[in-house]
Amino acid sequence: MKGIVLAGGFGTRLMPLTKVINKQLLPVYNKPLIYYPILTLKEAGLKEILIISGPGHAGQLLDLLGSGKELGVDLNYDIQEEPKGIAHGLAIAEDFADNGQVALILGDNIFEDNLKKAVDDFKEQAKGAKIIIKRVADPERFGVVKFNKKGDKIAKIIEKPKRPPSNWMVTGFYLYDNRVFDIIRGLKPSARGEYEITDLNNFYVKEGTMGYQKTKGVWIDAGTFDSLLEANIFVSKRDCP
Repeated sequence: MKGIVLAGGFGTRLMPLTKVINKQLLPVYNKPLIYYPILTLKEAGLKEILIISGPGHAGQLLDLLGSGKELGVDLNYDIQEEPKGIAHGLAIAEDFADNGQVALILGDNIFEDNLKKAVDDFKEQAKGAKIIIKRVADPERFGVVKFNKKGDKIAKIIEKPKRPPSNWMVTGFYLYDNRVFDIIRGLKPSARGEYEITDLNNFYVKEGTMGYQKTKGVWIDAGTFDSLLEANIFVSKRDCP
């Protein structure tokens, strides 16, 4: 299994900080933001990693990360020419995946928990997908999990619902089998012109092959001013107790 960090987009929620710099290069206490998803993959046992970025920032990321040797990983790079959604970004990794399973993490996500068990368990699956979900107070901001009547399986994932069916949302860590790229080719763009990760995940949900693992530790999507501040405070307290 190989790892993928999606570090594209314009970082519009963090303007003007991101006017001339990639969002993932912003500091979170004593490290650039992008270090955290890379180290999450490494801690999960995935050291062969593809960094996908927009065309304007690839050089910045390469200058910072190089081969990945300093972090103990083997880094490769590719470009998402246009920000057409997470699923669109994932599709770029098809050749890198080499017909194997993949783990995708968003470049602005910080996880307190080690996700190695989720990865190791998924490696034993013949097919399907797996997501990491988190209980939050404001699920309407995210893709929300609707469980079946027994409450043990995902019945549907609903993107930013006005009336969330649960408090469990989908974080930015996803595991997919080697069919994922064929499935993405069958997706249609949403009303905003993007190939949505929720549509991809719901394919597996309908197929009955979508698994999940709950994370109890801190999870932060550091893509807004408030959450970036939260990330800095959390990491500073964790690393300097």
